[in-house]
Amino acid sequence: MKVIIKDLGEELVLRRSNRDDLEELVSFNKTIHAEDEMDAIGLDAWTRDLMSGAHPNFKVDDFTVVEDTQSGKIVSTMNLISQTWSYEGIPFGVGRPELVGTLPEYRGKGLVRQQFDVIHQWSAERGELVQAITGIPWYYRQFGYEMTMNLDGGRAGYIPGVVALKADEEENYVIRKATLIDIPFINKLYNEGCQRDEVSTIWTEELWRYELEGKLPLNINARQLYMIEDLDGKAWGFLAVPGVKWRNMIAITAYELVKGANWFKITPAVVRWVWQLGEQQAKEQNLKQQAFGFWLGEEHPVYQVYGEYLPRIRSSYAWYLRVPDLAKFLVHISPALNTRLENSLLCSYTGAISLSFYRSGLKLTFQDGKLVAAENLEGKGLKDCNAEFPGLTFLQLVFGWRTLAELRHAFTDVLVNGTDETRLLLETLFPKRASNLWPIS
Repeated sequence: MKVIIKDLGEELVLRRSNRDDLEELVSFNKTIHAEDEMDAIGLDAWTRDLMSGAHPNFKVDDFTVVEDTQSGKIVSTMNLISQTWSYEGIPFGVGRPELVGTLPEYRGKGLVRQQFDVIHQWSAERGELVQAITGIPWYYRQFGYEMTMNLDGGRAGYIPGVVALKADEEENYVIRKATLIDIPFINKLYNEGCQRDEVSTIWTEELWRYELEGKLPLNINARQLYMIEDLDGKAWGFLAVPGVKWRNMIAITAYELVKGANWFKITPAVVRWVWQLGEQQAKEQNLKQQAFGFWLGEEHPVYQVYGEYLPRIRSSYAWYLRVPDLAKFLVHISPALNTRLENSLLCSYTGAISLSFYRSGLKLTFQDGKLVAAENLEGKGLKDCNAEFPGLTFLQLVFGWRTLAELRHAFTDVLVNGTDETRLLLETLFPKRASNLWPIS
């Protein structure tokens, strides 16, 4: 059954997806998004997984579809993958639009904008305070998004970094595929690793189970989970590797060890193992194995212990984030902001600060070192503000991507009009902190 959302005119209708759309959605996503054969295989599997009904956070009708009623073909799509993220330990709902695309001959008709309106409405109805998307430069700024938080990035090495065992040495660590019984250990270690990040994704047992057993192996977003054990069977850590090889490189996208583990001893064993896995994947996927990588964001312990063997550094890209009600979001995360104030020179701050975004703004009120109110501003409320931030650039400060000084350097019209107290308050509330997010896909 086709659930029509809106008649768009020109014989186009916007509707929800259904099971009958599966094969056409698979073909559409491969056509629009694939850059090579392995991409196409990975996108095929991802679309099938999303439409299977088995995904804990996604239903079969969570795609929007624009259909040409004359030909009956799908000409534009989008979807919404709901999830929960954490800001310094405070959970908040996030809607993740993905697989956004339109056939070339139907572009320029505003079809993506029409779908974003629907997706944003769905996300609001689910109580999600933020929407987040990954994508091409600039494009999603048109729909209220700002590049706001680091995305991916990592370091890579080559065959000299695969340190061989000495003639009289034996491998002291074994790496095996994780099973369902390993989920509590993996989740505990994952959560400990998230403490390095300002923003992280909350994974439930159901999501870990789906990652282990629910996805097709070559889903472009699937991660194969592995346990790191010593010869006595004691668990020392876990890691994740994509099932689809990244062309000539095998990448580790999650790597955590228990407290007290010796990173210097375990990491060379991990690299030797992952290089062999890369060679195996290369044969299976008709690719080459020329590099190994730790794709773990801007900061990670392995960069400190194995940095000399990781000469290639890839800077992070950026998440696009949309925060439709900034005042509401800041009130929601106020416990984190209050903790920052409590541990600062402004621990007993009382007062109010007004921020102009030129067309809108924000007023924050504090009492005895705690945020007690936040109010979105417009019109006359934007007069005589303490600081000014063009457009959505303030979000870069909120999510720890840039310092106030960096924003003032990059944007001449980021202005702090008040005293040093204003500057110090903003720097205290919103320090720079990296986040290496593993989203739900």
